[in-house]
Amino acid sequence: MALDVELSETREFLAQHEPFDALPAGVLDRLPAGLTVEYFRRGTRLIERGRDNHHLYVLRSGAADVHDTQGSLVERGGEGACFGSITLTQGNPSTFDVTAIEDCLALLLPAEDFHRLCTDHPAFAAFFDAQRASRMSGAVASLQLSTTGSAILKTHVRELVGREPIGVDGAATVREAAQVMSRKGVSALLVMEGERLAGILTDRDLRTRVLAAGVDPGIRVSEVMTADPVTGDVDALAFEVLLEMVGRHIHHLPIIDAHDRPVGLVTTTDLLRLEQSNPVYLAGDIAKQPDVDGVARVSSRLPQVVLSLVEQDASADDIGRVVTAVGDAVERRLLALAEADLGPAPVPYCWVALGSRARLEQALAADQDTAILIDDAVQPEHAGWFEALAGRVTADLVACGYPRCTGDVMATNPRWRQPLAQWRREFSTWLTEPVPDAILGASIFFDMRAVHGDASLHARLQRHVLATAPGARLFLAHLAKQATANEPPLGFFRGFVLEKAGSHRHTLDIKRGGIGAVVELARVHALSTGSPAVNTRSRIEAAREAGILGDDKAADLRDAFEFISYVRLRHQAAQVRRGDLPDNHVSPDDLSSFDKRHLREAFSIVRHAQSTLAHRFPMHYIS
Repeated sequence: MALDVELSETREFLAQHEPFDALPAGVLDRLPAGLTVEYFRRGTRLIERGRDNHHLYVLRSGAADVHDTQGSLVERGGEGACFGSITLTQGNPSTFDVTAIEDCLALLLPAEDFHRLCTDHPAFAAFFDAQRASRMSGAVASLQLSTTGSAILKTHVRELVGREPIGVDGAATVREAAQVMSRKGVSALLVMEGERLAGILTDRDLRTRVLAAGVDPGIRVSEVMTADPVTGDVDALAFEVLLEMVGRHIHHLPIIDAHDRPVGLVTTTDLLRLEQSNPVYLAGDIAKQPDVDGVARVSSRLPQVVLSLVEQDASADDIGRVVTAVGDAVERRLLALAEADLGPAPVPYCWVALGSRARLEQALAADQDTAILIDDAVQPEHAGWFEALAGRVTADLVACGYPRCTGDVMATNPRWRQPLAQWRREFSTWLTEPVPDAILGASIFFDMRAVHGDASLHARLQRHVLATAPGARLFLAHLAKQATANEPPLGFFRGFVLEKAGSHRHTLDIKRGGIGAVVELARVHALSTGSPAVNTRSRIEAAREAGILGDDKAADLRDAFEFISYVRLRHQAAQVRRGDLPDNHVSPDDLSSFDKRHLREAFSIVRHAQSTLAHRFPMHYIS
């Protein structure tokens, strides 16, 4: 009986955390019996760099840090966090250390069970793809490995401690402590017992634990302080301290030396002054905004973030993930604000991103591409709620710097706000009865990613598409024709083909014939193999693994995509620096001879890849 209770509790725990919460009930029922439980004391390693790992670790309690080969902090996770997926998907030995920073209880899922779940449940696999490659951990890794580093990554905490610690004895009264805080002009005090740090008292503690609670200010400060507070190492990087504070939702952090003696106190405000354009702050600040104006104000810092990342030589791939993560944060906050006003959704739904943001490749100058998948239980009387949600969020996105899609590919279009069954019919029509014009407009919908709501709706649609696409040869031929028609801007004698008229005359449209061409090539390859990959680099890798692209050709195409994307981002960063609106039109006059030479080579690689694709599909008889 005790064992049954333990398995039931484990099942309920998993059901409350991603990505297990998206698994079918029957799968969740069986899963706990295949798990083992291990206890790790603080300071011990769950996974060790250089050693093989054959399990996914799910923290039942405690917290752990992930450090890369250079010892840099890459990720921090608490209850429900998963570690080890990289070795399970990319191979051993591990290139990361995962170390318990608190006593941890971990659930261990064997590799074979992990792979089976990934195969049977695309949403489960997609979670780990995103965990490995996206959100803030990818951006953080990029920043920490950059050659120059940002201020917050180069600064040690010692440099932030600008004054001697201000404290009181634990025997002092709350009134006396408040008087010290007022006299010294500080928002927190260290509470000492001799030379030992016993606790911390903040202005928030005074408000919530004393004034609001009606407590007599004559009591000892030790009765209302936060005892044994979390502390920071004076020799740590400011960035590590930031992660500690953000992860624990604390505003004040006592700093101690090697002998555990307090040397000062830092606040999140100190760190914010250090670098406002850090993407970690940006995404976190967006999530805290109480209204649309606040979201718009914070998201307006994104161009400066991109400029900073370009100046640090971060890769185009990593910058695209940062821009995407910020876009996701904006959209999720706007959706949450809208739901707070409109009330709960009448039935489950999933708000999805399309196009470059779905692929984790968004740059500046991007417009909106969104849709809504609605549970089939929806009734006619529910339509108004979803129409109101789409209209509000779309308008709010405009206010936040994301213009409307000129092709009306937005959730405000009733065609792209449908029950799941209608979405299945829509995709089935594209796949089995392809019409050239329809395919041209529909291709963006094959780059789709769940952003908010019930992700299982997207997972079910994705399963349907991936099961049908490999056999849809006529559809793939139309898609391939579209991909090969989008030629790189390179002339017969390897000269650049420039825009001949309009406001962008004498410039390269680096998105349409460069980035866009690779995106379309990779999309055809991925769909033809039934790969769930959406990111272009991941799709190229899937084509390599399927034997469609040789190792060298896949590497060349991947490098060409990175180079072209980086040239675009550097161009946009220069526009931000000048105060211009970012676009995708690059003047050859702004390119060095090195850039021109390698851009020609990149375009040649793309053109050759298009020729290879043309031979895979019978395009000669389609119009």
